[in-house]
Amino acid sequence: QVQLVESGGGLVQAGGSLRLSCAGSGRTFSSYAMGWFRQAPGKEREFIAVISSTGGNTYYAESMKGRFTISRDNAKKMVYLQMNMLRPEDTAVYSCAAGRRYYDHTVTAYDHWGQGTQVTVSS
Repeated sequence: QVQLVESGGGLVQAGGSLRLSCAGSGRTFSSYAMGWFRQAPGKEREFIAVISSTGGNTYYAESMKGRFTISRDNAKKMVYLQMNMLRPEDTAVYSCAAGRRYYDHTVTAYDHWGQGTQVTVSS
């Protein structure tokens, strides 16, 4: 069983940066691919990025490439999402999730979810 807790959200001006953190627990954390998703009000949950269990591979949604960077530290059981050049349309609740299938980027592919952290980007 893996438990996940996100932190690092907040209010930021357009053009600014934030680094989200996801703290994991459980002996099997390092065996999971870890993904970041976001959900804006009235919209479906959206895939952002995934990192493989070892951290050796990453994949991003096309619209997120170049601004967002995912990373992990298995020794600390942490996953990060560095977000740069933020835009008002990036406003959403951001969640990390643990899954077994790196190549499946759908919500249903992920078994464990954090509670989410709010990111608000002002114009």
